[in-house]
Formats: sequence, structure tokens, C-alpha cells
Amino acid sequence: MTTTTEQTLISLLKKGSKPAFDRIYQMYAKRLYAFCLQYTKSTEDAEEIVQDVFVRLWFNRENIRQEESLRALLFIMAKNQLINAYRATINSPIYEDYIECQNETGISHTHHHIEYKEFVALIKRKLRSLPETQQRVIELSRFSDLTNKEIAQKLSLSEQTIKNQLSVGLKSLKGLLNEAYYLLWLLLFVN
Repeated sequence: MTTTTEQTLISLLKKGSKPAFDRIYQMYAKRLYAFCLQYTKSTEDAEEIVQDVFVRLWFNRENIRQEESLRALLFIMAKNQLINAYRATINSPIYEDYIECQNETGISHTHHHIEYKEFVALIKRKLRSLPETQQRVIELSRFSDLTNKEIAQKLSLSEQTIKNQLSVGLKSLKGLLNEAYYLLWLLLFVN
């Protein structure tokens, strides 16, 4: 794609053009999906990340700088979503089962288990400060390991609403956690 075409698409997207957004989606969705799939090894997770990237692109379209490369921007967004997804797996019941299995085999990782429990408690405390719908969606997605479709059925909401609430909620939660870790760092290392 030529730089002029890309700049035109960015300009139209910033003005809220849905055809420009659709064109960008057609150009990059398959590539992003393949990129995400190689890391997640899950078609559902890769699809969810691609959808989250494009939702974020749409909601942040006014902040895109005209000189940015759409391809680079989208792949950076996907990389960040992959990192977030990886962090979320640490908080999954599967990880908890792994820690318990380690304990049962006689390998003492008590401090890891305690740190994990404290981390989960911190997330749950911060989660309570989010709006109720975002709390429920995040809990069902990340703690109960339900798909967006299952959550939509359970909460009687549209699947797109679930995607939006999950994206916004996780972004807010990440900000709250970053703030908490910054304060913890200050308490531990600044004396």
C-alpha cells in the first residue's frame, strides 16, 4: 500500500469513516490474526485479540498521528494485547492448579503460592472499583474462563457489548494495577 493511500485512510478514519475502518480491517485483520495465532496457539484467543485491537483502534482513532504507519500501529497494539493475555493466564485457574501440583509433588514453592494469592487479592480489590458490568465481564472472562459468547448469553447482552466492556475494563484495571505497583515500589525501595 502506498503511503498516500495509508495517510488518506488515517485521515478518513480520524473523521469517523466506517468505510475507511472497514478497508483497514480488510487489509490487516488476517495478518494480525496469523501473528496472534502463532503466540496464543488458540484460534479463539487470536480472534479476540484481533477484535480488541480494532475496537481500540476505533475508539482511539482521533489520537492517531497522521505520520504513523497503520501496519506498525496495529502490530504494536496486537503485541500489547498478547502481553496482556499472557498476564491474564497467570491469573487463571490452570495456573493455580499448576502451583498446587508443584506443592503436592514435594517441591516447596510456598512463597510463589503466597505471592500469587496476594496478586489475585490485589486484582480483586482493584476490580471492585470498576463499574459493575465491567467487573462481571472481567470475572467471567478471566476468572471463570468463559468465552465472550457465553458471557453475552449469561448476562443477556450483545457479544459486541461484552467485547467493549472487557476491553475498557481491562484497560482501566491495568491502570489501577500499575498505580498500585508504583506505590508498592515506592514503599519498598525508597527510604
